[in-house]
Amino acid sequence: MSFFDSFDLKQLSNLELLAKQVVEGFIIGLHKSPFHGFSVEFAEHRIYNPGESTKNIDWKVYARTDKLFTKRFEEETNLRCQIVIDTSSSMYFPKERKDNELNKLQFSALAAASLMNLLKKQRDAFGLSLFDSKVDMHTKAKSSTTHYRLLMTYLDKLIKDDTLNKQTLAANALHEVADKTHRRSLVMIFSDMFEGGENADELFSALQHLKYNKHEVVLFHVTDAAKELSFEFENRPYEFVDMESGESVKLQSNEVKEYYSTKIKEYKDNLRMKCLQYKIDFIETDINKGFYPILESYLVKRKKMRV
Repeated sequence: MSFFDSFDLKQLSNLELLAKQVVEGFIIGLHKSPFHGFSVEFAEHRIYNPGESTKNIDWKVYARTDKLFTKRFEEETNLRCQIVIDTSSSMYFPKERKDNELNKLQFSALAAASLMNLLKKQRDAFGLSLFDSKVDMHTKAKSSTTHYRLLMTYLDKLIKDDTLNKQTLAANALHEVADKTHRRSLVMIFSDMFEGGENADELFSALQHLKYNKHEVVLFHVTDAAKELSFEFENRPYEFVDMESGESVKLQSNEVKEYYSTKIKEYKDNLRMKCLQYKIDFIETDINKGFYPILESYLVKRKKMRV
């Protein structure tokens, strides 16, 4: 069964509700897990200690997990998180989808909405940056409910926009994000990072700029792994269309599979090595695998930043 079978993704227009469902499922999983490292750090709850007042016990959580957790209100944090989404046209892949399937941009938007829901629960501040060939929108990090709802409207609008031929200039955009974001923030980037060739060095320079400004950076390399990395297409003629330039080529898929797979592996390995060099967390993010690894990455990073 697919991860997404648990969610009615036809209701993607109600992004806030879907994000809430994703986060609730994730938190229940944490509470059931024998590893309590994340659960104890969760700002809304902590394990109930016998002898304490029972007035703050979360009985809904108890009903689901058979474990006692108390609501925790006193802890405030000053973590700032900037969520950055690549909105170029390559992120609209795959264009043709079945029910309960997302393209890369829809996946990134719902992942971002889920992160914001969790950040809000943690009382952390969060902002949003959207870019293609330039930074189209950038907000400062805030923790208010009003701010959260405003960013949900931006994400809703983003999902409804399916403009083609939007180019990627990630390097320029990330330099701008690095300058505009409050120093020592957690920067979480959602991008397929398909800006190789002669622009690769500029892209790596932009990632280095983020670290120079003392940001902690997590790069979610968003792909449809089966098609974009493994090139799993039926052995028949296809017309492949570049969603950013509009250029097309007709070919038999098996004629180029080996060459394509080799080149994309070289690029991904180089990207991973550069991230390792710059101490950037590189997270392979397959749009068919769900959101929990993304939420876990935030909690792991948050815990490290508070040590």
